[in-house]
Amino acid sequence: MELLHLCLTRNVMVLARISRGCFPKTRLFSCSSYQHSCLEFLRLSERHLCTYKKEAFYYITTPIFYVNAAPHIGHLYSAVTADCLHRYKLMRGFKSKFSTGTDEHGLKIQQAAAVAGKEPQMFCAEVSGMFQQLFQRCSISYTDYIRTTEGRHRRAVEHFWIVLHNKGLLYKGSYEGWYSTQDESFLMPSQVEDSTDSTGRAIKISTESGHKVEWMKEDNYMFRLSAFRSQLQQWLEENPKAVQPYCFHQTVVQWLQEDLPDLSVSRKRSRLQWGIPVPGDPDQTIYVWLDALVNYLTVVGYPEGHSQWWSAAHHVVGKDILKFHAIYWPAFLLAAGLPLPQTIYVHSHWTVGGQKMSKSLGNVVDPVERSERFTVDGIRYFLLRQGVPDSDCDYYDDKIVKLLNSELVGSLGGLLNRCTAPSLNPSQVYPKFCSTCFPRELTRDSTAARATQEDYKMVEALSELPETVAQHFESLQVYKALEAIAGCVRQTNQFIQKHTPWKLDRTDPQDQRWLDTILHISLECLRIYGTLLQPVVPETAEKLLARLGVGPEERDWEMLHFLARHYGRECPFEGRQLGQDKGVLFSRLDRPEANHVKPKKLKKGKRMEQP
Repeated sequence: MELLHLCLTRNVMVLARISRGCFPKTRLFSCSSYQHSCLEFLRLSERHLCTYKKEAFYYITTPIFYVNAAPHIGHLYSAVTADCLHRYKLMRGFKSKFSTGTDEHGLKIQQAAAVAGKEPQMFCAEVSGMFQQLFQRCSISYTDYIRTTEGRHRRAVEHFWIVLHNKGLLYKGSYEGWYSTQDESFLMPSQVEDSTDSTGRAIKISTESGHKVEWMKEDNYMFRLSAFRSQLQQWLEENPKAVQPYCFHQTVVQWLQEDLPDLSVSRKRSRLQWGIPVPGDPDQTIYVWLDALVNYLTVVGYPEGHSQWWSAAHHVVGKDILKFHAIYWPAFLLAAGLPLPQTIYVHSHWTVGGQKMSKSLGNVVDPVERSERFTVDGIRYFLLRQGVPDSDCDYYDDKIVKLLNSELVGSLGGLLNRCTAPSLNPSQVYPKFCSTCFPRELTRDSTAARATQEDYKMVEALSELPETVAQHFESLQVYKALEAIAGCVRQTNQFIQKHTPWKLDRTDPQDQRWLDTILHISLECLRIYGTLLQPVVPETAEKLLARLGVGPEERDWEMLHFLARHYGRECPFEGRQLGQDKGVLFSRLDRPEANHVKPKKLKKGKRMEQP
């Protein structure tokens, strides 16, 4: 099996390079039919590889979300991003585990519960329930929802602590420095600046978050973080894709060029009761971030039987918690003798009117209300289509309406309506393809051909689309994948518009064959779009594929061979009856009349967002 995998992998790599024109353009390689054969073999090889990978494991996580407040649109973006990767991997034949959940310990929770007049456990349960309800509503297909107040998590954290302690990597010491309760984070002097509070009193704040900091001096347990600096540098040097996008990889590299002081990993119990006590020292509480990060191990069964899943770990995180995930967490894992995550995918933030969302500004976007107004698939599509991982994106309601009406209603929905309209397709079937009207190649002998060179370019684009989408999914550039799909949908609409099938004479056998071919090609395009869009808009994709008569077992990555009849193979859909649901694919949305914030004009040199 390993030899088969190696041979197929090499063939796929070579043939992919041939198909993209990476070798000298000899007569052999420039031959259109030879390139089609290469592409066809490539697809078959990939199908065998997918079968081989069916025993492969994939473990994707979101951060566990802090329960000091109700969820906002940024939390949903993290969850939708991870959900998209999870669904994509399932389509590729992986055994995928997907975890999310809530972080429920720490001083901030202790204080928030006190303000609310509730016991911390009850307070946490209520807010955690809001996250769980949001994710269930928005089709987040997690396989595990972890709460740090669970018994299984406490056992994992205690074991992890004991491992670090037994290796001599924890020591009792006096810590003195700046601490942000809001961020649950210790800060270097360079990360603190002067400011004033609402009353004009001078305070110190974090330069990164803007939250107030306080000077803290305590006898705590310290972790020998400084001992792992060179190993972390080596890890990043040898794994340039360990942190993606690359700009965040470079940020971590720059951080590691500075001194890496030891880290305080506990708080006095007299100050912080809401947390896991240090094993063997009930006067100390384990630092909330060490507690929280271990959740990724808890989910896979740590300390027993976790290795199979943990070796396939991938994290999705926001850029504000990059240091915890790309420096502290890998250092903890190295200290415990555990493998490091395969990939840390980092995304930027959502702003409103160019400003960070906050309750004090009153600009927090409620994801539940927006999912009701714009539909679940609508909000999912918008977040993944507009979310650019390496730069902040601005949210406003009017932008959602314009995008969804343009791409899901007008372009994709309009294409489906045209191809399934009784006026063009009275028998409501997947029509037959005519190779005479659309031959494999256009030659001087193709006198009966009705296709044009532009049509062949469209077919080539559709043949390459799954590979393009896969590459963007793998690098968490989902917006690029959706951009590529949207571009092909426009091409297909142009294809129909150019050939005007509604003007063809049905009584003429040649015209009827050409009409059937136009519809066959267009339905094949729609089938590819519907299949590729499943990780992004599952409900809409289901509706689209069901309308085409594509069965549940025909929707995985192995079925993404496009226009089989064009390449001389049988098409399992040809002649099949279309589905019965003739409803609208996605309903047109009304533009909000008021209460929407328009984006600020960008200064020169700033990156424009996706349309």
